[in-house]
Amino acid sequence: MLSKRIIPCLDVRDGRLTKGVKFLGNADIGDPVEMAARYYDAGADELVFYDITASAEGRGIMLEVVRRVADQVFIPFAVGGGLASVSDMYKALAAGADKVSVNSAAVKNPDLIAEGARQFGSQCIVLGMDVRRTAVSGRIPSGYEVVINGGRTPAGLDALVWAGQGQTLGAGEICLNSIDADGTQNGYELTLTGLVGAAVSIPVIASGGAGRPEHIGQVLSQAQADAALIASMTHYGYYTIAQIKEYLAHQGLPVRGQW
Repeated sequence: MLSKRIIPCLDVRDGRLTKGVKFLGNADIGDPVEMAARYYDAGADELVFYDITASAEGRGIMLEVVRRVADQVFIPFAVGGGLASVSDMYKALAAGADKVSVNSAAVKNPDLIAEGARQFGSQCIVLGMDVRRTAVSGRIPSGYEVVINGGRTPAGLDALVWAGQGQTLGAGEICLNSIDADGTQNGYELTLTGLVGAAVSIPVIASGGAGRPEHIGQVLSQAQADAALIASMTHYGYYTIAQIKEYLAHQGLPVRGQW
């Protein structure tokens, strides 16, 4: 079995690290470059950087911040936010990213996934999905709808259908964020994660809701996620990467490191 990955998420707004709850009430919590270096030293398996207002503001990602983070870390590093073309992807990769995450722009132009995969390889293309529970309907049979523009705009797309389309188009993995669980620290959305994982054969990164190591253990074992995105629980110093990995190892889950 492949090792499960623990991936801190750096949400950045106006060049500063920020964190909110359900995509609202974001607070400034520091320098993303400094935090990235700390996570690298602490044993994170990968890092994700999201410029969370780029798409809604109709601008590109802050490449200077990407460059500064890339200079500090030597683990896989994915970036997203405002990547609307293959040229945008190239600029992010040239700035030091190993992967690019496309979300709103891919919903508006699904060919972006295929174009990116052809140009850079599927291993570089992450399909980011922000998903919210909604009423079951003919259009949204799973009861989980994709939302774009930083959680502002319902896309009218069923999450399971879109995940499958993303894989077919060439995405190499999916980063699945539950808006309902985001920032709550009450646990991941296990049902959603399990459904998407069953719908695709590419890796699924669970995002939204981690508050304790037990939550990570649940999503990696019960929902069969391949990796877990974390933020609040380590940003605020409640737990360290080492403590999380030690807990997972004691639960019999394969993680990188020695315990």
